[in-house]
Amino acid sequence: MTELVCGLNNITEQASVTCFRNDREQSLIETVAKEVRVALIYNGISHVVMMACPTALKEFAIGFSLSESIIASVRDIRSIEIETIASGVLVHIEVSQRCFMQLKQHRRSLAGRTGCGLCGIEQIEQTLKPIVQVTDTARFNLNSLKLALSNLHKHQNAFNLTGATHAAAMLSAEGDIMCCFEDVGRHVALDKLIGHINIDNETRHSALLLTSRASFEMVQKAAISNISIIFAISSATSLAIDIAHKSNITLVGFCRENRVTIYTHPERLYLCNETLANVENNNLAVI
Repeated sequence: MTELVCGLNNITEQASVTCFRNDREQSLIETVAKEVRVALIYNGISHVVMMACPTALKEFAIGFSLSESIIASVRDIRSIEIETIASGVLVHIEVSQRCFMQLKQHRRSLAGRTGCGLCGIEQIEQTLKPIVQVTDTARFNLNSLKLALSNLHKHQNAFNLTGATHAAAMLSAEGDIMCCFEDVGRHVALDKLIGHINIDNETRHSALLLTSRASFEMVQKAAISNISIIFAISSATSLAIDIAHKSNITLVGFCRENRVTIYTHPERLYLCNETLANVENNNLAVI
């Protein structure tokens, strides 16, 4: 039987495990990512249960509310209270009456799981939100991406210990990592980041860096937050590319030390002083 002991910062736990190495049995203490049920409750009515790390839940509540268009701004939230119970965490969010009435009209039942942001949606049409046109005009030197990629591991404490979490980070124009959030769910990590940058209006950012693939939900969340440049360590899906193109988002995948794949709107990217506006979709740019 695995015994779990709560770890540092409430994001990891220690597990007693048995493993085989070189055909020999060993008993070890392994660090694992902590995953719990987190229920988001709006004005007393449960809306969604997500599986997440039980950290930065205020940021998660704000980011989820914004990216799901439940609220238009942080000012629409009256209060957030976090309650820990035996089976998980309850996040009580009090929103304005106007937002709550809109939520009730569009209410849907979700059952969030790790790696899935669509479980339980009753109608397929609900998966796609109206296209949001990004107005941010930030530009980014691809040489600065090297700095961000080389320093990303310093901000992935949970991943370094467990290998089980995704990260979402905001980059400055110089490639510095302004803030970074980790979670077992890539959607949740991004929601936490979105919540943070909307709380901290002083944070200036130029681009979003994801350790996961860029799926359409991630692009939708970025569009709603007016984030104009997305870098993903892995690939982008076809629907993500389509939405990024229509939303005026620069979408880049397969970000490595010496290459990137530019899918949409390369005009925001440049090498030294040379713009990449003439790069066709899906071409590779060496950095």
